[in-house]
Amino acid sequence: MAEIAQGGGGGKKDGKVRSKKTSTRIDMTPMVDLAFLLLTFFILTTTLSKPQTMEITMPEKVKKGDEQPEVNEKKVLTLVLGANDKVFWYVGITEPEAKKVDFSKDGIRKVLLQKNSEIREMIVLIKAMDESKYKNMVDILDEMTICNIKRYAIVDITSADKDIVKEAS
Repeated sequence: MAEIAQGGGGGKKDGKVRSKKTSTRIDMTPMVDLAFLLLTFFILTTTLSKPQTMEITMPEKVKKGDEQPEVNEKKVLTLVLGANDKVFWYVGITEPEAKKVDFSKDGIRKVLLQKNSEIREMIVLIKAMDESKYKNMVDILDEMTICNIKRYAIVDITSADKDIVKEAS
């Protein structure tokens, strides 16, 4: 609250009429109280941002003597991430016919959606060449989530895959 202090000045000792001097004093206590109330309110009502991470379930380490389950090769879709944001894909292992697409919505997403509807319980193998970028891997993992593909694995690229990609490009 502001108050005006009165007093002083205005004396008639020497016969001159002087105007009364007023001094103002502003009490800052309510404003400080309000500032602390607002600060407390925002601290208590703010939610901290939660980190958004992608959960990847890693397979268990294979023990010696354990047999790997066999998978029908017709259910395996292989994606090879190449240079210049290109993706090579093929179905099967024996005599695969690789095709080249990009990361556009009519590219790999269309292929994934089509193959996911055609092949029941499809498994996607993602293989990155040395020329591919980290962004390509993030993009393809995003495409797996967008296309609702539950079974996929990141696998090392083989020399046979490199030969298939050379033929397709």
